[in-house]
Amino acid sequence: MDIPQLTLFAQAVLIGLSIAAPVGPIGLLCIQRSLDGGFRLGFATGLGAACADGLYGAIGAFGVHGVTTVLQAARPVLGVGGGLFLLWLGWQTWRQPATAHPAAADRRPSAARAWAGTALLTLSNPITILAFVGIFAALGGAAAGTAPGWMVLGVFAGSALWWLLLAGGVSLLHRRLPVDLLRHLRRASALLLAAFGAWAMQGALRG
Repeated sequence: MDIPQLTLFAQAVLIGLSIAAPVGPIGLLCIQRSLDGGFRLGFATGLGAACADGLYGAIGAFGVHGVTTVLQAARPVLGVGGGLFLLWLGWQTWRQPATAHPAAADRRPSAARAWAGTALLTLSNPITILAFVGIFAALGGAAAGTAPGWMVLGVFAGSALWWLLLAGGVSLLHRRLPVDLLRHLRRASALLLAAFGAWAMQGALRG
């Protein structure tokens, strides 16, 4: 990796961080699952989003316009599907009891299931591709064209780094939080997930 590629990689890491960091439905899921199942489950949840960000970053970096067009056309269907999934997650989160210790293995999703669910949820928002296309274009077409692979790897690394820090931080704090506070956090997460789901469905149906 030469200096221009290293610079491009560092910029892509910052892009991955900036896209992952804002609190949204994936952030809420990562926090809640870190509280419920510990670091491994929380990080697997975030890693699914990081993989989806990397895939959309690859589409943007390599300029796969046909895929972009197809996904944009499918945006209403994907939005409704993602919205319904968020509503279901909100309902499941509301129903589960809050405890001071991670839930038993038979009461929480597997790491693979958590990864797959958030990957699909992130992929249900194809507008992300346009963000990557615009950001990568701003980095400079000539530079970006010489090292798209480093850009994609940087986006994935930046996104994964955020989820590593978030899941790790929440897991460390979990045992210090009282059960009453955990209960309120769970219900707030459930309501916010449902609100995100309703908002996603409304936006998709409006087209």
